[in-house]
Amino acid sequence: MGFVASDLAFPESAFSAHMMNTSSASRRHLTAIDRTGVQTLIEVLGASGYRVLGPTLRDGAIVYDEVARIEDFPVGWTDRQEAGCYSLERRTDDAVFGFAVGPHSWKRLLHPPVERLFAVVNDGTGLTIDPVADEPQKLAFIGVRACELRAIAIQDRVFCEGRYVDTRYERRRRDAFIVAVNCSEAGGTCFCVSMQAGPAVDSGFDLALTELPAGEGADFLVEVGSEAGATLLRQVPHRPATGAQIEAARDVLARTASRMGRSMETAGIKALLQGNPHHPRWDEVAERCLSCGNCTMVCPTCFCTTVEDSSDLAGGTAGRTRKWDSCFTLDFSFLHGGSVRQTGAARYRQWLTHKLANWIDQFGTSGCVGCGRCITWCPVGIDITEEVAAMRAFSVAEPEK
Repeated sequence: MGFVASDLAFPESAFSAHMMNTSSASRRHLTAIDRTGVQTLIEVLGASGYRVLGPTLRDGAIVYDEVARIEDFPVGWTDRQEAGCYSLERRTDDAVFGFAVGPHSWKRLLHPPVERLFAVVNDGTGLTIDPVADEPQKLAFIGVRACELRAIAIQDRVFCEGRYVDTRYERRRRDAFIVAVNCSEAGGTCFCVSMQAGPAVDSGFDLALTELPAGEGADFLVEVGSEAGATLLRQVPHRPATGAQIEAARDVLARTASRMGRSMETAGIKALLQGNPHHPRWDEVAERCLSCGNCTMVCPTCFCTTVEDSSDLAGGTAGRTRKWDSCFTLDFSFLHGGSVRQTGAARYRQWLTHKLANWIDQFGTSGCVGCGRCITWCPVGIDITEEVAAMRAFSVAEPEK
């Protein structure tokens, strides 16, 4: 049976219900804050022991890093994204969240690219194993988009469900405070609507903000998503949202949804990819693919890793480190005798089929959230939506066995 994104959509959020109902009863559940309120929110989180992180400008891109004040955000900046292209430019207003997503995902903070797992110390009398305690500070994320919330939910299933639980990830995730942002700007490579992953947040947040157009009497509409969020909001100056503000927020989301830079037809995609392992398109894309792994590094859901053991020259200490890896590398599938996937076509087929089809068998959901990062940050501009459309246009029937 083919996969249809809507079959696996998350439940409708309270925010979505509010957006469809502007009655006085629904208005009581939404509040409004100005930029001073956002600054207070940052300060309250910091005073509560959180390491506060959000989008900020660095090295010509919008990345996630520590923030202490609202001026640390990319105020008045936006991004322009196309296949293999990313650039920043000034907006005509001073919007705080008037951009899409950059090369970073929140994965790098919950599932770090490099992590020391343990160390072994030889003190001359014997060996001692040091588990290398994880950083204890709690994390607070400000500016988490709907597609990124869905990606975090997918990684929760990978790391926290089943027989083996990644306790380090679990602790970071359990202690994280999430301030989500409903998207007001669709990127040129975004297709979250196709994947039922945005632009409106639906679940998994403590507070959710919608940046309102100028002239609505406050800068942000706020929805509470948890008791922790409600507790924090009580420490931030706010007031009940008006019907006009709720209507304006609904218009923001409708406009964003209508301006997706890409789209992907998901009906039957599982059968399409799993049923065409010898499709000629795999060889065609391999002629362009550099097997660099950029797509897997920027992807918010890819979770493959490798481990490296090392020791000092004196033999006094040794340790094991976990690092992100990619199915595009020859070493990733290396067994005795060589790599399982020796060609670029085989490695690209593995990545795309696993992402869009085999994940459904493993985790009950697609591994793609439509953020478009893999398109933007591919050096040669390979477009995942274009590849699926090309295979759909010319599907090759596999011979019966």
